[in-house]
Amino acid sequence: MEIHEVTVPKTARYCTFGNKNKANRFWFCCHGYGQLAPYFITNFDKLDPTENFVVAPEGLHRFYLRNSEGRVGASWMTKESRETDIADYLTYMDMVYRDCGMADRPEVPLIAFGFSQGVATLSRWIAHTRAPIARAVFWAGAFPPDLEPAIVKEKFSALSTHCFIGDTDEFIDQAAIERAKTHYAELGLSPQWTVFSGGHQIDKNLLVKLVE
Repeated sequence: MEIHEVTVPKTARYCTFGNKNKANRFWFCCHGYGQLAPYFITNFDKLDPTENFVVAPEGLHRFYLRNSEGRVGASWMTKESRETDIADYLTYMDMVYRDCGMADRPEVPLIAFGFSQGVATLSRWIAHTRAPIARAVFWAGAFPPDLEPAIVKEKFSALSTHCFIGDTDEFIDQAAIERAKTHYAELGLSPQWTVFSGGHQIDKNLLVKLVE
């Protein structure tokens, strides 16, 4: 048996919030496993739309969250054809960055934001892209273990990085946090950590304070 691959055209979608022509702050935001961009981007609706322009690409793989009907979610990748899916979404995210107009205003500070599964996705994009990212925000997720240390040093050493974890997050316990901190230290990174009151979710009020 032989496995073959073929590249096909695909229509992907992303959502935006705010005014890209007037905003003085850009956000490029990756959702978590099983989420959809139109719902995920509502986490940012307390941001001033005249000051912020938010872009939320959607994972290329949509599926039913339960059985074969009802709510639908999206995923960035699975363990199956992993390298191909990563390459595909990195290309896709660069296309979104250009298509949404952010590339036309490179002087505007760009915040790269990842939630849950989106943290690893976003980290790989930061390592891959030429977009001028000013700040990384990792919310309730883990840095991917597969990035080359040399690439991490080049892309992340001078990047302001902030990690947020809820104190009742059902997917992340204290042991996982300590492992993440050890991993960052081994890579020579020193992100700022904030533990907030809440679970596996984005605190909108805390998000607003992040940019005040």
